[in-house]
Amino acid sequence: MTDSSRPLDVVCIGRSSVDLYGEQVGGRLEDMTSFAKYVGGCPTNIAVGSARLGLRSGLITRVGDEHMGRFLREQLEREGVDTRGVITDPGRLTALVILGIRDKHHFPLIFYRENCADAALDEADIEEDYIASARAVVVTGTHFSRPNLDAASRKAMRLARRHGGRVILDIDYRPVLWGLTGHGLGEERFVADDRVTAHLQSIVPHCDVVVGTEEEIHIAGGTTDTLAALRRLRECAPAALIVVKRGPMGCTAFPGAIPDDVEEGVHGPGFPVEVYNVLGAGDAFMSGFLRGYLRELPLEDCLRFANACGAFAVSRHGCAPAVPSWTELDWFLRHGSRERELRRDRRLEHIHWATTRSRDWPQLLAFAADHRSQFEELASRTGRGAADIARFKDLALEAAATVAAGRSDAGVLLDDRYAADALARATDLGCWIGRPIEEPGAVPLRFDAARDLGTRLREWPATHCVKCLVFYHPDDPETLRSVQEERVLALFEAARGTAHELLLEVIPDRSEAPVDGGTLARTLARFYDIGVLPDWWKLPDPGSDEAWRALAAVIGERDPWCRGVLLLGLDAPEEALAASFARAAKHSVCKGFAVGRTIFGNAAEGWFRGELGDAEAIADMADRYRRLIALWERVRGSGGAD
Repeated sequence: MTDSSRPLDVVCIGRSSVDLYGEQVGGRLEDMTSFAKYVGGCPTNIAVGSARLGLRSGLITRVGDEHMGRFLREQLEREGVDTRGVITDPGRLTALVILGIRDKHHFPLIFYRENCADAALDEADIEEDYIASARAVVVTGTHFSRPNLDAASRKAMRLARRHGGRVILDIDYRPVLWGLTGHGLGEERFVADDRVTAHLQSIVPHCDVVVGTEEEIHIAGGTTDTLAALRRLRECAPAALIVVKRGPMGCTAFPGAIPDDVEEGVHGPGFPVEVYNVLGAGDAFMSGFLRGYLRELPLEDCLRFANACGAFAVSRHGCAPAVPSWTELDWFLRHGSRERELRRDRRLEHIHWATTRSRDWPQLLAFAADHRSQFEELASRTGRGAADIARFKDLALEAAATVAAGRSDAGVLLDDRYAADALARATDLGCWIGRPIEEPGAVPLRFDAARDLGTRLREWPATHCVKCLVFYHPDDPETLRSVQEERVLALFEAARGTAHELLLEVIPDRSEAPVDGGTLARTLARFYDIGVLPDWWKLPDPGSDEAWRALAAVIGERDPWCRGVLLLGLDAPEEALAASFARAAKHSVCKGFAVGRTIFGNAAEGWFRGELGDAEAIADMADRYRRLIALWERVRGSGGAD
């Protein structure tokens, strides 16, 4: 089935929603007080999951012309899903689903789908060229529940057939969406109904693959006798591959005649994991199945991938976010896990986090204006106050924005003590944003206005990278070292808990212990030893190629998914930074810089003294930032990275 001439492997068609998942596990939905926001809807989850697993996936659906619709579109694009088939409906709202986890058997959910955008999908939304561009289409049973949706899905199936593509049906039976239960029974998985059975049996003959739980096989086959239901489906679709999902027992596939015993099909063993959340498990299962099926792997491998992906989903919070990346799935299949609760497996969770981050940064060139104590000292010395510091931070952002325009590798570091307004505006620039959490200059490390890190970080936008500077040397006295390590580890765990990236800045030279070429490498190794895996390191120049190679070796061995190192400036003049840049640029582990005082120092001194106006200060900072970028690009381009 390999066809490299087609740009897409699979196009999924149907429901898309924003899932609002209750964060309090074990209580009633009525009592939940906070919710996590995720992409949702069976075909949308499958599109995301298959993209994570390395397939080229697309989606046909409708979203509203509002914030939730934009969230879905943007998140799909971040996940690598082709969104040419995602239509913005100006007259309807994006669908919502509110879900909770009561216990391992009860998962209350409410579908908010009254006149929603995806329910208005019709035949005109199905473009022949788009269907023809894919090797397969996935249709979902619930999206046949209304005449317009039925017509759209059937058109997609016909076009796929016409152009030699495969048709895959996920039965995806939700009785509430067929009008068979009240709104409060969204978690109900089976209600017998002859009308639904007849409808599904009119679809099955046109499918190459039919996938469903045992309950879904029952509704499609018209009987709660699984073997009889399978035989009825085989009558409807003599050549289709039928796959039955059987929960902890794994799954069973029937490529040919239905045997006398269900157990005689092709069995895919399940994985012994704890069931935390069954919602979305079927979508993850289908994603894994497609990875094998569309790569033409043996059926046993397809089922193995599917069951493993389902195991991840039942172990995590959320639907689409729970699906593993291919790197993660491959690791799990090769190494397994000692944890029945896969979300407790620190290695797997780190691989999941690091391989599903929303944006790649092969290079990052950041203007650091998050300094606080330095500005406070300058303001005090020049007779200025807090309002002046805030005003200058606004000017720094304007300078950064001037340079960042049109660049995909620009970034800013800003604090919320004096630059809260600038931080809010920075979001619109589309650049990388870092934000400090540490109390300036504190040894041992303390956190700025934060008694509880998790509560503090919950208030930060998810796009803000948590930056923490720690003055640390691996040979510090044990009493100091242990306190600092404990606080850095607490911050790392809080950042992961709130889904924020972490940039750990380490400066060792305030210690009484000597600093040599191996100090930074030993420092990083120590933090990795205690379980701290920051997304970024921000480090001073270690001083030699040998020291850079030692740093790279530690990172490569302990966390090959680390984003890399940013070089800090320490108020060095441009001439000194040029030498540091030249050394760093030869090593691919260094992705750029995060420099502050070298850029803003001259302008700040002049502006606070009243010798420079706003426009002059902006121009001076923009020019210096631009020169550092040009310097980095020149040395990176001249020698290349190892």
